[in-house]
Amino acid sequence: MTTTVVVMSQHADLGLIGLAVMGRNLALNIADHGYTVAVYNRSPERTDEFLAGEATDAPIVGVATLEELVRTLAQPRIVVLMIKAGEPVDAQIDALVPLLEPGDIIIDGGNSQFTDTELRTAQLAEVGIRFIGMGVSGGEEGARYGPSLMPGGSADAWPQVQEIFTSIAALAEGEPCCEWVGPGGAGHYVKMVHNGIEYGDMQVIAEAYDIMSRGLGLDAPAMQPVFSRWNDGRLDSFLIEITADIMGTVDADHEPLLDRVLDSAGQKGTGKWTVVASMDQAAPTTLVAEAVYARVVSSLVDQRAAASAILTGPHGAISGDPDEVIADLEDALYASKIVSYAQGFMLIEAASDEFGWGLDAGTIASLWRAGCIIRSRFLSAITAAYRADPDLSNLLLEGFFRDSVAEAEPGWRRTVGRAIAAGIPVPAYSSALAFYDAFRSARLPANLIQAQRDSFGAHTYERTDEPRGQFFHSTWEE
Repeated sequence: MTTTVVVMSQHADLGLIGLAVMGRNLALNIADHGYTVAVYNRSPERTDEFLAGEATDAPIVGVATLEELVRTLAQPRIVVLMIKAGEPVDAQIDALVPLLEPGDIIIDGGNSQFTDTELRTAQLAEVGIRFIGMGVSGGEEGARYGPSLMPGGSADAWPQVQEIFTSIAALAEGEPCCEWVGPGGAGHYVKMVHNGIEYGDMQVIAEAYDIMSRGLGLDAPAMQPVFSRWNDGRLDSFLIEITADIMGTVDADHEPLLDRVLDSAGQKGTGKWTVVASMDQAAPTTLVAEAVYARVVSSLVDQRAAASAILTGPHGAISGDPDEVIADLEDALYASKIVSYAQGFMLIEAASDEFGWGLDAGTIASLWRAGCIIRSRFLSAITAAYRADPDLSNLLLEGFFRDSVAEAEPGWRRTVGRAIAAGIPVPAYSSALAFYDAFRSARLPANLIQAQRDSFGAHTYERTDEPRGQFFHSTWEE
């Protein structure tokens, strides 16, 4: 089957390369908003199938080669890459550059590492090509009907594409969830942190499920109304909503489908990138780290099965009034979520300072209010907090969130205690609580650690009775 190129009286507004689910849906979304899209896929059969199916009546045209794609585009040419991150992006850029002219724009809409985007932005600038690394969140439904978009890179390219992408983005309180983030790799960095927070959100929900399942003995149908009720309140979010849907889904024999899903969670790397970046920036995203490691532990299916027959520990039920346990569990989930977002914005601020990006926390929070996987009512409060005080040093110190954590704290602590006593792992809840307790401590035992470092390695230390910045070494003997 041969790809048919439609001869048009006018040029296409932009080109899109890569017709997997995200690429197809993004092309349809752009076309819905009055733009003509030229599409190319390395497998022409996929282009033919798309043109003959979903794109039949849309202003979308297919091309068989990159040369045809470039000839079809209005100037300055805009080419969007919706392909696998890494080497495929570099290969596609290398193939495009000889066909483009100075002033043309390449946009990478995949989940690329921000360091790759930094490098590509600089390298393409040397030949006059403008580059945008744009985080795209919302999955296939978001791409089709309104995603959250986080563009960054060559700042002078943004006015050329702003109208297109703000028109297709999700709306939150009348505002498009699309705004320029910053230079270089800033857009993909923000998307990376978004995905890290997404890992954390999924883990805190999974821990609630585990406590209700193992601790209280509730099955999926019994948990469904709990998650539905939570979704009507302060935990209102896309992930809580789909969790309620999952709890209510049955298999062909009308038994809960969730019970037949293997307890081994996959990952594509963005959570790990967030943890590595947090270590590079010395920003403690401890909850995201525990969420990543929880997935790693879950993958040890055979080892866990063997260990369960050997290692001892409690496997008991959680005692007490189930309604009180669930009320405390909601507190634990909510407070842990606040800590996770506070940590995420600490990381964004640290990266902004190091790389000179000038990131605006209020703008970033506003981009996540709709369209993306972590969209929730909660993010409107974060947006309002940072807009009211752009210099807010930490989300935990803002009035609404400070009071929310204080109110949830007793139930949070009781939940962690119950889970430990019952032998149910709650790495997200417990690590978030440990961070909270550390962050509110005027003094920590790190003085002993520094004394140990000075004792065995002469690493020196600062003194509490001398000005900061003066370092001392002692001979530590009995």
